Parts: sequence; C-alpha cells; structure tokens
Amino acid sequence: MHVTYKTELYLMNQLLCRISLACLAFTAAATTYAQNPIIQTRHTADPAPLVYHDTVFLYTSHDENNAFGFVMKNWLLYTSVDMVNWTDHGEIASLKDFAWVHTDNGAWAPQCVERNGKFYLYCPMPNGLGIGVLVADSPYGPFKDPIGKPLVKNSTDDIDPTVLIDKDGQAYLYWGNPNLYYVKLNEDMISYSGGIVKDSSIAKVKDQPDPFHYQEGPWAFTRNGKYYMAYASTCCPEGIGYAMSHTPTGPWAYKGSIMDGDQRSSGNHPGIIEYKGQWYVFGFNYALLKQTMKKHAERRSVCLATLTFNADGTIQKLPFWSVAGVKQVGTLNPYQQVEAETMAYSEGVTTDKATEWERESPWNRGKKIKDRIFVSSIHNGDYVKVQGADFSKGASAVEVSVAALYGGKIEIHADKPDGLLLGTVNVTASGEGDIWKTLNVPVKNIKGIHDLYFVFKGEKDLFHFDWWMFHP
Repeated sequence: MHVTYKTELYLMNQLLCRISLACLAFTAAATTYAQNPIIQTRHTADPAPLVYHDTVFLYTSHDENNAFGFVMKNWLLYTSVDMVNWTDHGEIASLKDFAWVHTDNGAWAPQCVERNGKFYLYCPMPNGLGIGVLVADSPYGPFKDPIGKPLVKNSTDDIDPTVLIDKDGQAYLYWGNPNLYYVKLNEDMISYSGGIVKDSSIAKVKDQPDPFHYQEGPWAFTRNGKYYMAYASTCCPEGIGYAMSHTPTGPWAYKGSIMDGDQRSSGNHPGIIEYKGQWYVFGFNYALLKQTMKKHAERRSVCLATLTFNADGTIQKLPFWSVAGVKQVGTLNPYQQVEAETMAYSEGVTTDKATEWERESPWNRGKKIKDRIFVSSIHNGDYVKVQGADFSKGASAVEVSVAALYGGKIEIHADKPDGLLLGTVNVTASGEGDIWKTLNVPVKNIKGIHDLYFVFKGEKDLFHFDWWMFHP
C-alpha cells in the first residue's frame, strides 16, 4: 500500500462512517441491518455472487488505488453466511493467469459458476481479446486456464460474461456491450456447440427506438419457471433494467427498471441471487470515493439490497443504493476463531496478504507455510465492526493474534465504538512486523446478541491483526 492511499482511504472511511452512522443513529443490539457499501477496505466493482452450500461467494473486480480511469488487474473474493459480515479472501485470479493475454490492465466483470464439483470463472479480456475461462476444484481457487486461448472471441463487444445452467442441464453463456450475445456451452463448460447468436429481441437497430435500454453487464437467472435478464441500462448514468422470457434464449420482453440511474454513480452492474429464502441484488456506487474527491474517478464500491417480486414475477423498483443495507440472516459465533478481515464495517483500515515461508533466506526460502490475510494500515481511532455476535454462553476472555512493529491497544466495545468496554488488549512492540503472537486477556461478561467494535488506539502504523476468539 502506498502511504498516499492509506491516508486517502483513512480520511475517506472516517467521513463516510460518520455520515453513515449519523443516519443510522448508532442503534445498538437491535441493529440487524448492514451498511452500504459492504466492502470498505478496497475499491470493488462488478459483483458476481455465487451461492454454494451455505455460503455466499462474492467475486468482484478491483479498481486499483488512486486510479482515475479503469485500472483493473485482478479479481477478488469475499464470503458471507449472514449477508452482513464479509470475509476478505484477497486476490483469487488475475490477468497473469492467462498466458495469451499480454497486458496487465483490463480485469473486468467476471462470473463464477459451479458444475459437477468444479468451479468455472469466466473473465472478459480487454481490447477485443475475447472471454477466457479459469477452472478450480474449490470456489477459493487456485484457478487455472484449461484451454490456453479465448473461449469466445467475436468482437469488441466481448465483455461481461454471465452463465445460466438451465433445468435440463444445458448451460448458456451470455455477454455483450452494447448488444447481447449467447452461445450454448458444452457440458465441460470450457467449449461450446453451434454458432454465436446475437439476440435479436434486445439488439440495437440503427435509427430505431431502443425499448430495452440495454447497455452491458447482463445477469441471467431463473425464478418460478421464468427467465430473467438483468443488466446495466442506458449509459450514463447506468441504472439496472431487466427483461423476462419463457425460454433461456428469448424472445425477451422488457419489464422495467430494478433501479434507475443516478447522477451519484455513472455505472452499475447487477448480480442477483436467492439465499436463505430471500432474493438480493448487488451493484456498486462511488460513495467511498466521493467522501474525499469532487472529481469523478473509477474507484467503485459494491452495494447490496433486497429484491421483492410481484405476484406476476415482475420486480419492484428499488431506490438508489441507500446507506442502510440488508437485514442480517443468522448470527456470528464469537467462540470460534474469527478472521480479523471478517467485518460488517470498518473505518480507516485496509487488508493485506503475506506468504509465509519456511525460511527467510532470499535464495532458499524452503517450503511455503501459508498465505495469511490480515487487517493492516491500522491507525489511532480506526476500528473494525462485527455485527450480530451471539454471546449465549457469556464471555470470560478473548484471544487475539497480532504482529506489532510499534504496538498499541485494541479496545473491544459492545454495540457502538464508545459503547460498553468489554476489555483492552495491550499490544507491545516487538520490533518486527512479521512475528505473530497470541494474546489472551479477561473481558467483562456479556450475554445476548451484540455488535462488536475493535477500536484501535496508539501512534504510527500500530500493528497487524489476524484473528480473534472469545471464551465462554
């Protein structure tokens, strides 16, 4: 991280958090709603959610720090089991994973789908290079290129892939800006049969009306036997429009807007899932950016809202992304090891990743031990919020894993940053920033469901924070 970006993000999150919390009036244990944007530690866009088993896997593109245009080199992954607390898993793929791509910029909107125990990440390439595909045995990766060439290479329209696997097993890959295309994928998901089809019902025709307002970012899904195509509409600013059909290949009928375009955000990009009986739509805004900059720059932030369907299957229109997000589903278990990069909201901090080796010798590092993701860039007054921790067994102590160059304190508060002080962890300086140690301190007993605030105190770049766990 560059120092300039740390300072910028620190101020950005300070301002946004104060505005957000003023709007939400710091409600305490009864707080069950998330805050938008749902990721504050990095700039994220083009959300592609995947429900697998009991977890939501959120793949995103990534706007680089201090970028003014689109500077995007890799794809990130976040997970959640309650739609409020999101765990950062860092970079899961990049343009470097495609040997046939010779550029380090253009990692645009992806989508990951699962089939027969394998995970397929469809990635658009810049400058008309086509759409590539990566495969992994786990939703966490590692992802590898199985074909060594584009899966689809048709035109400069080849961006923003989305995949639908129909009830009969046939998979479809859709994409396109400013027209919609599709192919029928084979069962191997890395090849297709038949030709590329330009959808005639949504296609733009010169000098003719454009009733669909389709622009880019298609997202295909089904519900109750009906087929939906949501998309970013009418640039710029882009809203989220949608169409419906009785088949996966149309013809499509335009049904309206899920969210109108708004001058606060030049773009949008839908990702829609059902999880635990509720439907959700992901998109993005520029809220974090706009706390520190008057001029527009391409540094976006993923947001989340619930969807409501009418009896006929149409979708009720949403207002533009509000600060208050979705309701928490479930609670968090504080008695198991919780990664510090699991958070509902944060102020000032970022996340980082370090590979740990058997030895530190630059010419012989030995075996790789692990990749560690942790909270970093911690300054005085920063905090991490975890929402809805269930203290059904009370609390007697807390363990934390930290690495300290300068040292400082972690104050653990209930329900708001200056709420009930449960305990204080004194982190002493070690002189080394990569020596991890576990600290155990007593805490006040607490019962019920509470939000937790890990508030950091001290000077300089205090320490790194890896995980925490309470004892009943």
